[in-house]
Parts: sequence; C-alpha cells; structure tokens
Amino acid sequence: MADYATIYREYADQYERLVACEDYELNLPRALEQIRSFDQADVIELGTGTGRVTLLYAARARSIIAADRESSMLKFARTKLAALHRSHWRTVIADNRRLPLSNQIADISIAGWSIGHMQHWHPDTWRSEIDQTIHQMQRVLRPAGTIIIIETLGTGNTEPSPPHERLAAYYQMLEQEHGFASTAIRTDYKFDSVQQASEVLGFFFGDEFAAWVTDQQLPIVPECTGLWWRTK
Repeated sequence: MADYATIYREYADQYERLVACEDYELNLPRALEQIRSFDQADVIELGTGTGRVTLLYAARARSIIAADRESSMLKFARTKLAALHRSHWRTVIADNRRLPLSNQIADISIAGWSIGHMQHWHPDTWRSEIDQTIHQMQRVLRPAGTIIIIETLGTGNTEPSPPHERLAAYYQMLEQEHGFASTAIRTDYKFDSVQQASEVLGFFFGDEFAAWVTDQQLPIVPECTGLWWRTK
C-alpha cells in the first residue's frame, strides 16, 4: 500500500474508484443538512480531493471554492463540477494551513477526511498544524458562519470508534479545546462483489484489510464517520 500522500499525488483515479463506493445509503448528505443548510451558501472546501463531498451540496450552493494541494485530485473535482453546467465554482491549489483567500467570504467552510492526516505528516507538531487549519477555516467565514469537519471513526467498524489513539486525541481536541459539537453516522461501502471490495479497499487500507474482507465475504463493508461542527 502506498502512503496517503503518494496516493493523493499519483493515484487519484484509484482513489476516486474507492470513494465512489462509499455511503451508498446517502447518510452523509442528510447529516450535513441537519447541521447547516447549504442552500444559497458560499462554501469553501478544504482538502476537496476528487470532489466526493463537493457534489453533495454543489447544486444548492451559491458559490464554491474547492481547495486541495494536489492538482491531480482537483482534476476529478473539476470534471464533476463542470458537468453541472454552472459557473458558480472555482478550484485553487492550496495547503489547508495557508489558504490564499480573503477574510469573511464564506458562510460554510468544510473539510472532509483531510485534516487528520496532519498527525501522520507532522507527528511532532500536528496540534499546531491543526490549530492553523482551523484558524484558516474560521478566518474565511462571515459572522454566524459554520465550520464542518468530517473524519473517519473506523473502516470495518459497525460502531463508531477512533481507529487509533492519535485520532482520538485529535477528536478530543476539537471538542474540548475548540468547542466543536459532534455526531457519528454510518457511511458503508457497497461493491459489486467481494473480489471488487477486497481489491479496491486493499489499495487504500492494505493487504491485511483486503484479506479480512475476503475472509468475511463482505461486498458491503461497514464504515463509521464522524462530523464535527462549530458556528462562528
């Protein structure tokens, strides 16, 4: 298995194949709408990737700025957004910690499965890196704007639980130090076959996880997801 940074830089097509199979019951868009309506909202999205979250609200938003540090990932997002035949969006190559955007231009800033990687990429300074990112998400918001953060609570889990202690510390930090509320949902993967599930998930989660999927004969693989939010 390639490391996540390499996947995002060099294997965007395989990553898109993975995330296209997640949340087949569409629990995530319903959970987002319960937090904040995206109708006619100006939205800034960090770590946009191939646009899996973006397309959940794109048809209803007034404007979208989709940011990611990898142009290969944004290429997929642009293709999806272009298919809407609207001109209310743009993409920008940017680090989560240094958004090249003005203050107070958005109603919602959202990041899906992106900020938690700071722990792996910056093991000694991840707390300050995440603080910087949250500051950026706050800075671009207008008064009464909302920050929304989406992260994993376990692939292969039927009950939500942080996959490891570092993520648990990050989630605790969001709630106790930054005042975020939270909820958990299921965003299970659905594949055409056990073989496909093992192949596609193995690419991202490794051979051991792929073998478990095969042993359990799982064309539908459980996934728990957490949402954290805070209003400015």
